[in-house]
Amino acid sequence: MPRFFSKLTLSPKRLFLFDGFGALLTAFILLAILRTFNEYFKMPPNALNFLSIISLIFSAYSFCCFFLVKNNWHPFLRAIIIANLLYCILTLGLVFYNYQQLTILAVTYFLIEIIVVCILVFFEINALIESHQKSHGDN
Repeated sequence: MPRFFSKLTLSPKRLFLFDGFGALLTAFILLAILRTFNEYFKMPPNALNFLSIISLIFSAYSFCCFFLVKNNWHPFLRAIIIANLLYCILTLGLVFYNYQQLTILAVTYFLIEIIVVCILVFFEINALIESHQKSHGDN
C-alpha cells in the first residue's frame, strides 16, 4: 500500500487523474445515491445538486490537467489543492447549516468524504514539496 502512495507522489500528473476520478465518483454518489435515497440522508436536493456540479467541474479540470498540461503543472496542482480545500469547507458548512434535518448516515458520509479529500490534498501538497526540493537540490 505505501508503494501506491509513493507512486502518486512521484508522479504528480497521476494525482490529477486520481483527483478527476474521485470527483467524478463524488458527483455520481451525490446524484445517483444521495438524491435517489434522500429519505435516508435528508440533505436538501439543491445542496446535493450544487455539490455535484462543483465535483463535475473539478473532475473536468483535473482530467484536462492530466491530458493537456505537459510541463509546469505546479500552478494547476496548487489550484486544485485550494479548490479541494474550499470544497471541504463548503461541504462542512452545508452539514452544519442543515445539521438539524440530516440523518447520521448523511453526516457520516459527508465527514468521510471530507477526510478522503483532505488525504488527497495531503498527497498533492507533498508532491509540490518534493518537486520543489528536487528542482532546488534540497534534500
